[in-house]
Amino acid sequence: MTYLDNAATTRVSENAAQAVMDAMRENYGNPSSLHRMGLDAELIVTDARKTIAKAISAAPETITFTSGATEANNTLLRGAAKVYGRRKNTIVATSIEHPSVEETLKALEQEGFIVKRVKPRADGSISLTDYLYAVDNDTFLATCMYVNNETGAINDVADIFSSVKLKAPDCITHTDAVQAFMKIPMKVTELDADLITFSGHKIHAPKGVGAMYIRKGLRIPPIMTGGGQEKGLRSGTEAVPLIAGFGAAVKEQLPQIDVARSNAVMLGERLRSQLSELPYVKVNSGANCSPYIVNISVEGIRSEIMLHFLESRHVYVSSGSACSKGKHSRVLSEMGMSDKQADTALRISFSKMSSWGEIEQFVSALKEGYMSLEKIK
Repeated sequence: MTYLDNAATTRVSENAAQAVMDAMRENYGNPSSLHRMGLDAELIVTDARKTIAKAISAAPETITFTSGATEANNTLLRGAAKVYGRRKNTIVATSIEHPSVEETLKALEQEGFIVKRVKPRADGSISLTDYLYAVDNDTFLATCMYVNNETGAINDVADIFSSVKLKAPDCITHTDAVQAFMKIPMKVTELDADLITFSGHKIHAPKGVGAMYIRKGLRIPPIMTGGGQEKGLRSGTEAVPLIAGFGAAVKEQLPQIDVARSNAVMLGERLRSQLSELPYVKVNSGANCSPYIVNISVEGIRSEIMLHFLESRHVYVSSGSACSKGKHSRVLSEMGMSDKQADTALRISFSKMSSWGEIEQFVSALKEGYMSLEKIK
C-alpha cells in the first residue's frame, strides 16, 4: 500500500498508540476525581499540556484541549466575536480558509458581522499588502491560515499579524496552524498570534483530539458549559487516552522536526522531478509551499476518476480537502485556476513515515492511469 494522503490524516505512531492504550487500560481514572487514580489521569493531561506548550514556546496554561481543530476554530472565532465584536463589526479573513473557519465565518455573517475575504495570489499565498488593505478601524478580528491544506501555500502570518497590530493595535489575531504544527518550527512570541488552532491526527496522534492556544489576558467564552473542565473553556470529562496520545506524538517528534522536514523536502523534490517529465501534469503548488503537500492537475482526467484508478493500484491520494468530500475546490478557484484544471487536481501529502518507494509507486500508477483512462474534452 502507498499512502500519500497525510494532510487528511496520518497513521498513529507506535508511541502514541501505546500511550492511548495505557490510559485506557492502566491509568483510566477521571482527572476530576480526588483519589489516586484521578490524580494519575490528571498528571497525564498536565504532561501532555506541557509538551504541546513547549512545542510552540508557550506557557502550559495557555493550552486548552478540544475534540479537534473544528471545535477549536469554532470556539475561538465565535468567542472572539462575542466578546470583542461588541463595539466593532468587521472580521478580515482569507478566501482560502479551511471549512471549519469559512463556515463559522458564514454563520457570523448571518449574525450581522462583516467579513472581508482576501484572495490569494496565483501561487496560493496571501499578500501582506492585500491583507493589510482590508484592515480598518472597525476590524476586531483577523484570521489567516498558516499553511493551506490543499496547496501547501505558506502564509507569512508573523509579518501579516505584526503589520495588523501596528495598524489596528486592539485587533485579535487568529491562525489555523493545523498543517504547520510540528512541520514548521513556531514560537507564539514570534507569530503575533493571539489565538492558534492545532489538531492531533495530522501528526500521528489519534483522531478526536486537538488544542487551542489563547494568549494570556484574552477572554474567550466557552461554547459548551458543564462541569468546568479545562479552566471552564471546554466542559466535559477530558478524553485522557486521546490527550495522552497527542502528547506522546508531539514529544516523539519534537526533536526531529528538522529531520522530518528535510525528508519531506527530498520527497517533494523527487516527486516534482519525475512529474516534470510528464507533459500532461501541471504542479499547482508553488516552490515555496510546505514540502509536505504537492497539488497537481492531470490533464483530461477528472480527479475522482484518477483517484479510483490509483486506489485500484493500492495508491491513496486526495482530490483536495478531505473535509469537502469531493466538492469543487474553492481554494483552487480562488487562485484563479480554471474549472477544468481544478476538476483534475490531486493532492499528494507526506508524513515522517513516507518513503521514496511510495513516490515511485505513485508516479508509476499515475502514468498507467493516464494511458488507460478516457480523457475529458
